[in-house]
Amino acid sequence: MSSLFKFFKENQLSQVIALLLLLLLLAMGGIPGYLTGRWQWKQPPPVTSLNELRHIRKTGLTLPGWQTIEQTEQQIGERKWSLQVIKKDGSESQAILLLLPQNGPMDQPEVEWTEINGWGRSRWRKWDIAQYRSAEFTVKQPSKLGSNTETKVEARFFRASTPQQTFAVLQWYALPEGGNSSPLHWFLADQWAQWHKKRTPWVGVSIIIPMEPLGQVEKLWSLAQSIGEAVQAALMTTAL
Repeated sequence: MSSLFKFFKENQLSQVIALLLLLLLLAMGGIPGYLTGRWQWKQPPPVTSLNELRHIRKTGLTLPGWQTIEQTEQQIGERKWSLQVIKKDGSESQAILLLLPQNGPMDQPEVEWTEINGWGRSRWRKWDIAQYRSAEFTVKQPSKLGSNTETKVEARFFRASTPQQTFAVLQWYALPEGGNSSPLHWFLADQWAQWHKKRTPWVGVSIIIPMEPLGQVEKLWSLAQSIGEAVQAALMTTAL
C-alpha cells in the first residue's frame, strides 16, 4: 500500500498538468464547433485500423520467439479480451497475454485495470498487489525511410499474489507511437489527433507471468520487458 501511495504522490503534479492540457485541447476543439454548430465529438473521425484491431481479439498476436499454447476470447467485466497463453521457444517460461483492442470509434480506455483485478479475484479468489512501480522500455520500430526509430512505453509493473499462485504483471495502453498505463495519456493523444482529422487507436495490454510464491518481482523484469517489447512491436506493425 505504501508503494502505491508513493507512486501516486510522485505522479500527482504530472497528472494535474496533463489534465490542464486536456482541458485546453477540449476548449480548442470546442470553440470552432460551437461557432459552426458542428460538434466534433458527435461524429469523430473514423479509426482506420478498426478491422485489424477487432481481428486481434479473435486470433491474438504472433510473437517472434514465442509459441501460442491457447488463444480464446475471454469476457472480463463488460468487454471481451483476447486471452493468449504463450510459451518461450526452447524454455519452460510461460505467460498469459491479455489484449483489449479498441472495438469502435467511440470506444475508449476507462477501467480496464480494475476489471482485470476483479477478473483475477473471481478466477483466483484473491489478488493482492505489492512491489508496485512504474516501468519504462523502448521499442525499435523500422521506419519506412529505412532508419530505426525508438518509441517509449511507460507501463505499470507489480506482483499479484493469490492463496494459490503469484504473478508478475505488466500493463499499459499500446498506441501507435508508444504507450502509457494511464488512459489520460490516450485522451490527450486522441484529442490532438482529432484536431488534425485523425484518431489514435489503442490496445489494452496485460502480461501475467507465473513466479515463485511471494518472491521478488524484479527477478521477472527482464522476461516481462522482453515480452512487452515484442507485444508493442507486433501491435505497431499489425494494427496500430
